[in-house]
Amino acid sequence: MTFTNTEREQIMNTLRGETFDVLVIGGGITGAGIALDAATRGMKTALVEMQDFAAGTSSRSTKLVHGGLRYLKQFEVGMVAEVGKERAIVYENGPHVTTPEWMLLPMHKGGTFGKFSTSIGLRVYDFLAGVKKGERRSMLSVGQTLDKEPLIKKDGLKGGGYYVEYRTDDARLTIEVMKAAVEHGATALNYSKVESLIYDDKKQVKGAVVRDLLTGDSYKIKAAKVVNSTGPWVGQIREMDASNKGKTLRLTKGVHLVIDQSRFPLRQAVYFDTPDKRMVFAIPRDGKTYVGTTDTFYEEDPVHPQMTASDRSYIVKAINFMFPEVKMTEQDIESSWAGVRPLIYEEGKDPSEISRKDEIWESDSGLLTIAGGKLTGYRKMAETIVDVLAHKLGETQHRTFKPCQTKHLPISGGDMGGSKSFDAFVQKTAPAGVQAGLSQEEAVRIARMYGTNTPKVYQRIAAGKDKANSFGMPLMVYGQLAYALDEEMVASPVDFLTRRTGATLFNIDLARKMKEPVIQMMASYLGWTAQAQTHYMSEMEKALADAVIPIPD
Repeated sequence: MTFTNTEREQIMNTLRGETFDVLVIGGGITGAGIALDAATRGMKTALVEMQDFAAGTSSRSTKLVHGGLRYLKQFEVGMVAEVGKERAIVYENGPHVTTPEWMLLPMHKGGTFGKFSTSIGLRVYDFLAGVKKGERRSMLSVGQTLDKEPLIKKDGLKGGGYYVEYRTDDARLTIEVMKAAVEHGATALNYSKVESLIYDDKKQVKGAVVRDLLTGDSYKIKAAKVVNSTGPWVGQIREMDASNKGKTLRLTKGVHLVIDQSRFPLRQAVYFDTPDKRMVFAIPRDGKTYVGTTDTFYEEDPVHPQMTASDRSYIVKAINFMFPEVKMTEQDIESSWAGVRPLIYEEGKDPSEISRKDEIWESDSGLLTIAGGKLTGYRKMAETIVDVLAHKLGETQHRTFKPCQTKHLPISGGDMGGSKSFDAFVQKTAPAGVQAGLSQEEAVRIARMYGTNTPKVYQRIAAGKDKANSFGMPLMVYGQLAYALDEEMVASPVDFLTRRTGATLFNIDLARKMKEPVIQMMASYLGWTAQAQTHYMSEMEKALADAVIPIPD
């Protein structure tokens, strides 16, 4: 099955013309994981997403595949063990979108973490998460802590803990999982909104009516089972099913700020506590430092969560508390992002105390809903719900399905023989990029970003020099966009500049410079009218403005 919007009509024909074993509603990381797991077990799988893939929570996280050290404080031992082990699986299956990141946990007099409790906590964490020998924690003296990160507050410093987490590009992780699902036979489409559910005469859910948001067409998708994995929107789908009772979801919002390394030259990822005892990450990435997250209950529209003035000032204060020499001001912020997390509500608990565990509900109609959980645990969550699907479909259809296949299954671009082969793969692949016309640095960057799909990007670059010039576009951006249009279901400039490349977040100057050339190239490729181009330009300008300007409280 192709994965491009030039074949949108054909994909819709497949969705409306066949009966599926499972229809997954929601194209974030959880939905993508379910589609991949179901397709690889032999289920005929469809997936629809009302925005772009990963446009909700799955492109707005702290971008860490982490084991949840702070959940040890809440004694959620089982959860730490499970997601801790999942980190390594996610890494091995896609080393091009996930990378180990040593994390420094500074300990100060009067802070949350004491030397003894931190040492014990990190040792338990290593044990629970099955951390490999070379990545086990160590305890650092004051001098060693400052050697790792000289910007840390010296006053009251008692030392530090040093341990490994994994950094990821959450939106690219989601798209690579989705591409793998499609490669294994799933049919997936973005900008496709479920408007109502379809039932049989026994009041069992058997599909959905979907409206295509790009063309306005509505059609039916028929499926034996329907899974609601819509994150912040699970309650809305349960409302359609008249089953939104019992446990409910509460949305919490998290905000991250991005600062250029020239203003905040952080060498080392740091996980630190604030004066109000919240935990915040500061992480270096691609010449920038990003810091977050806040954690506040959120009642507004989950489609467009935004940073507020108080969110921004809270994080700036947190930076100046832990890194006083930086003297951060609000004018130093280059860009930001805000996201909402759907958490299973627990009465009387503060947002940062609510459990991140996932749960599955089945309504009387047979609608399966999965909610809660963490980015890190997406594969395991998918395995759990597809086990339920396999059992239910097996009973009604007298079929047997394969057991879960995803534990050692590379995602799209990840098929280079695991993390140990990744650096050698990049070195071997990059010369072809230089030959295609890229600088050495750009060739390496593409290889690290696209993994085993890199040759497809290089080929488009080698063949597209004249086209890149005609659009006034650097070769690297041209190659990325040509590939995203052909193989990554891009439908708008925001899809490309925010989610497929991360430029709006981590290189906002490039995103500003490229918005016009990107729109021109997409218009010629997708046949947009002048009116459509104007619409997409204003959408892109809004995304750029939202990344910088806070809304007043």
